[in-house]
Amino acid sequence: MSVTGDIGFRFENSFASSLPELCEPWQAATFPEPRLVLLNEAVAAELGVDPTRLRAAGATASLIGNPAPTGAQPVAQAYSGHQFGSFNPRLGDGRALLLGELIDVNGGRRDLHLKGSGRTPFARGGDGKAALGPMLREYVIGEAMHGLGIPTTRALAVLATGEMVQRETPLPGAVLARVAASHIRVGTFEYAARTGNPDLLRNLADYVIGRHYPELAHTEHPYLSLYAAVVDRQASLIAQWMLVGFIHGVMNTDNMTLSGESIDFGPCAFMDAYDPATVFSSIDHGGRYAYGNQPAIAQWNLARLGESLLPLIHSVPEEAVAAATEVLQSFRERYERHHAGGLRRKLGLASTDGSDRESADVLAVEFLSVLQAERLDLTLTFRSLSGALDEGTVSVLPETWLRRWRDRVLVHARSLEVAARELDAANPVYVPRNHEVDAALRAAVEGDMQPVLRLVGAVSDPFQHRPGLDRYATPAPTSFTQGFQTFCGT
Repeated sequence: MSVTGDIGFRFENSFASSLPELCEPWQAATFPEPRLVLLNEAVAAELGVDPTRLRAAGATASLIGNPAPTGAQPVAQAYSGHQFGSFNPRLGDGRALLLGELIDVNGGRRDLHLKGSGRTPFARGGDGKAALGPMLREYVIGEAMHGLGIPTTRALAVLATGEMVQRETPLPGAVLARVAASHIRVGTFEYAARTGNPDLLRNLADYVIGRHYPELAHTEHPYLSLYAAVVDRQASLIAQWMLVGFIHGVMNTDNMTLSGESIDFGPCAFMDAYDPATVFSSIDHGGRYAYGNQPAIAQWNLARLGESLLPLIHSVPEEAVAAATEVLQSFRERYERHHAGGLRRKLGLASTDGSDRESADVLAVEFLSVLQAERLDLTLTFRSLSGALDEGTVSVLPETWLRRWRDRVLVHARSLEVAARELDAANPVYVPRNHEVDAALRAAVEGDMQPVLRLVGAVSDPFQHRPGLDRYATPAPTSFTQGFQTFCGT
């Protein structure tokens, strides 16, 4: 049933009603002085709500979850997870609540979810709260990913709670209101599979098919088809991460969605100098989730999904394992296809036909090798290619490579100007540089939101060079990058 909410939302609650075994009804904590810090007006408009209504007096308490908005049925979702390779059978939303679902202006179903809204039955000893800086990081990174065209969860709002949360030092508390295609994770399937209830597992798979892959409902083997579809979406997603130098930092199975969206931007960062061994996360001591390991980790996570789906794939275990293994082994080919295609676009070689695609891919491999050997900035070097089409331009790239690359680009380009425009359309000027993110969040915690607003303005429209924003296209000084770490913010 749909109900018009007091903050303008029309909530539905299909997850809670369809899968009650996978959630616990719960209420957000009461906060002393909730205050709207940042509202994403574009996301509000997508949800069909006038942003002024969310800014109105009285709306903040409902948006922060207490009292829950009219029509919402807040629940904490249950899921398991492999965290740094170790299995935890009962994770769940320890500090988060799913308020419900909204149908956006395009007819899509979107979760509205709170993070930092207080302890739940899954809290595992934590306080259930969140600090302002990490919640603003979620906002910034989500907008950057969206601007780059990468599937992602996005923030609707960040709200201050009016209380301090104790971490290493006391920090201003905050709640993130997040929008996602859904919050169903690989860990959700791990949890359902381990309940020993085959009907629950089947109901979850059917729900995911109906919500995210309706075209699979009437295929001959819908659950195997679901597995293949998720494998392909994740292969595409990870390829897109790799092409822009994004490092998630905590690729646990509870942080991989069935919808194929990027989620949970705790210790994530964007790489400056190209190096596949790059790690920023303070908790990733062994480099498990290093930039260059992300494709292999994605495949490992997807193996855990395949194991969970085995009872649905085939009634004979050996047949189920064989079918799932074949799909899982296709991940590498799918990933390489997505990555190679994206790399050709970024190098202006997308129009290369089959007869010379292999040599184009050789150029791409050589380009990455030069980036690594010379420790060149990933974003800047790609962006410089449009200018490097002019033979008179000085470039950090080897002249022998440039000559072969120019010849290949111009053979297929309609004109030099068109080729340059296509290169710029594929290569961003601005990504969330770690030193700029760090500085903006520190300023926000001290009460100055302007640096965050300026940073969001740059990275949400990353392909258009704009005067006055050069600082957001500039790599961090060595004094910053040496020893720089990111933190989960939990």
